Amino acid sequence: MKRVVLGVSGSVAAYRAADLARDLMRAGCEVRVCLTDAAQEFVRPALFEALTGQPCLIDTFEEPERGRMAHIDWARQADLLLVAPASANTLAKIAEGRGDDMLSTLALAYEGPLLIAPAMNPAMYLHPATQAHLKTLQERGAWMVEPAEGDVACGENGQGKLASNARIVEESLAALADRTRLEGKHVVITSGPTQEAIDDVRFLSNRSSGKMGAAVAQVALSLGAKVTVISGPTSVPLPRLANVVRVTSALEMRDAALTAAKDADWVIGVAAVADYRPANPVRGKMRRGEGNLQIELTPNPDIIAEVASANPQARVIAFAAEPSDDLQAAREKMRRKGVHAIAVNDVSRAEIGFESGENELTLLRADGEPSSSGRRSKLGCARWLWDALLG
Repeated sequence: MKRVVLGVSGSVAAYRAADLARDLMRAGCEVRVCLTDAAQEFVRPALFEALTGQPCLIDTFEEPERGRMAHIDWARQADLLLVAPASANTLAKIAEGRGDDMLSTLALAYEGPLLIAPAMNPAMYLHPATQAHLKTLQERGAWMVEPAEGDVACGENGQGKLASNARIVEESLAALADRTRLEGKHVVITSGPTQEAIDDVRFLSNRSSGKMGAAVAQVALSLGAKVTVISGPTSVPLPRLANVVRVTSALEMRDAALTAAKDADWVIGVAAVADYRPANPVRGKMRRGEGNLQIELTPNPDIIAEVASANPQARVIAFAAEPSDDLQAAREKMRRKGVHAIAVNDVSRAEIGFESGENELTLLRADGEPSSSGRRSKLGCARWLWDALLG
């Protein structure tokens, strides 16, 4: 049985959360309810406890099970956190990482799928601050059930009504179903740049931030996979629940990838691996001299090609950073590497790709026409990619 934590915030639509809790239970979910202080102006804890047979949380320091921190237990045990209705204030708290009540604190501790159904006055919903908070949450991977248009409680008309319970339940079940799509599968992801030593001070590298690899890993975890991330040097936070292997050079990444991929079901090569490394790195520090300096470079191994050859049981997906939208070079890479598919991004566009928070992927398969993600956040691209790969 899937466990849903239903967060109810201060909106006139809070009365509908009672029916929503029952609808989720009829769909086979166990429902626990958490109310904000403002929500109690419309509904009471006793109502939800009677409906669900579960305790209802309000205060940050409540402990239904004495000696247990409820916000951590509920966050770890939940398969879905659903905030419906979500007021403008609660959206702001969750987006900004404030934890000053039980619901916002629980949201901070929660690492699974988050589904938000806003409900408020149309002017409040369209306010730039509210829209910025919604955008922030979506970029972090939250699902959104947009409010409907119509008459709202204050008598005004516009977009702000809580979506229908049927729609919210439908989206909840879809989010819950996603959690099993990669269940029991091991996904290995290479991410970030590599650094190839010139001497003990200097190195050759590239502009890869590691954001795309982190996003692919985050979505894989949300789909139920066991995830190993082999990351080059990057400051981008990687998902806490992933097994992270830190490497520096391409040779280190190759060794780590071949080891991790032995029992992998999927290998996604997102890392921007340096094609060459200095043939004779210098111990210590090279001193400046007169005239030009020549550094001999030697090719690095093709990590994804080696992994694909060594692990025929795994589905291996490569990434290709190309300086134009011409796909011919990417098709040749896919053939040469022996991978199942290749995701291409055009790094000539300054607004996407390296170091940006957004990207646009074109997925090429050995059979079939190319498909495009369109311009999205990198997390949105990662979600699109997994949807395309899993069919």
